[in-house]
Amino acid sequence: MASNSDHDIVLFVKAGSDRECLGCCPFSQRLFMVLWLKGTQFNVTTVDKTTKPKELADIAPGTNPPFVLFDGEVLTDIPRIEEFLESTLSPPKYPSLSPVHPESYLAGNDLFAKFSAWIKCKPDQPNQETLMKRYVLELAKLDAFLKTSLDASQESRLFLDGDRMTLADCNILPKLQVALVAGKKLHDFDLPDAFDGIASYVKNAKACDEFRQTCPDDEEIAWYYGGPKPKPTKRV
Repeated sequence: MASNSDHDIVLFVKAGSDRECLGCCPFSQRLFMVLWLKGTQFNVTTVDKTTKPKELADIAPGTNPPFVLFDGEVLTDIPRIEEFLESTLSPPKYPSLSPVHPESYLAGNDLFAKFSAWIKCKPDQPNQETLMKRYVLELAKLDAFLKTSLDASQESRLFLDGDRMTLADCNILPKLQVALVAGKKLHDFDLPDAFDGIASYVKNAKACDEFRQTCPDDEEIAWYYGGPKPKPTKRV
């Protein structure tokens, strides 16, 4: 993480199975990525909701992670936090993370809802196949978007909006990671070969510390959706 230290920033994220490691929470990872991409110095604290420390309850009573303590001010509501960080940590010192193309914000916007409905449905339930098809349809839409040119001067791109990560990627990548990992571990679901746009997108993201280092362990994701309790290794 960068060394800019104009502000005192603490990000509180959901803790995992051992109450210390990174938990399965795409919304926590979303803010983790935003702050890392901004290049500002910040601290990360994992919070177990069942054993929330008294001092934390005093700081943000009734608030569950993720949330941000910014120069002593408690910030909740993820879209508002992003808006605040984008306006406060702004150019020229900090990079803008806003997409150039507005349609990038909408890419994959229904994917996580369709995935959640499918993954929570037991295999023997009659609507399981229908829910899976709806999830696959959303994957197909995202794959098509990634293969669609947004700029006449650029035939392909690394991320949703171009060759740099933006707020749109911070939103969809954590959800996509959860969906792909949980789908494989719980239902042996592999990303179809035809969705090579998504495969390349995830590969590009995993080459970046801002995404790779903020991901929970795969076992934490599986455990959240009913898999065996893991032996955590990733801590912050």
